Amino acid sequence: MSETNTTERLAEALCRLLPQTQCRQCGFDGCAQYARAIAEGSAEINRCAPGGKKGVEKLAALTGRPALEIDPEYGRELPFAVARIDPKRCIGCRLCHSACPVGAVTGIPKHLFAVIESSCTGCGLCVCACPVNAVEMIENGHVWTAEDAELAKKAYERTNARRRAGAERRRAQLEKATDNKSAVLMQALLMAKSLKKS
Repeated sequence: MSETNTTERLAEALCRLLPQTQCRQCGFDGCAQYARAIAEGSAEINRCAPGGKKGVEKLAALTGRPALEIDPEYGRELPFAVARIDPKRCIGCRLCHSACPVGAVTGIPKHLFAVIESSCTGCGLCVCACPVNAVEMIENGHVWTAEDAELAKKAYERTNARRRAGAERRRAQLEKATDNKSAVLMQALLMAKSLKKS
């Protein structure tokens, strides 16, 4: 078996052990990227604060590395909390929606946004994105489970696919608009040249 296949399989197994909150506290763009870095040996196993001590122990068991304390540079283990948007302070800027990796924030631009708490992974990215501090994290007594992680991973993949499709659609529209403008400009130049000759 090639080293690449071994690394890939290890990364996939590590990713399944991570909480799939996609919080980026570890310094990577998501759980899959962090898992890959661990598998490649370029990241320690103690950078996932949402996974906590138990998460580090699982990663240690799989990799054979020692179970270290959570590195405080990457956060600390906290009880699970969901985001909640204060409707009195929300200005409808949509930045929280764009920041949410799992599509748990919904609303109408320039009006009001809200969090679908049952879909929230507690990543806190919407808190950082809000320019008016309308988002806060509220502990709700829930304990994050492997089932929650699996649902969150699927939501993350769906959200990314939807965002990629939207970006591709916008790119195609822009390209078409640019082509149309170029065609109109070319016709105008040809018409101007023909008028100049006559």
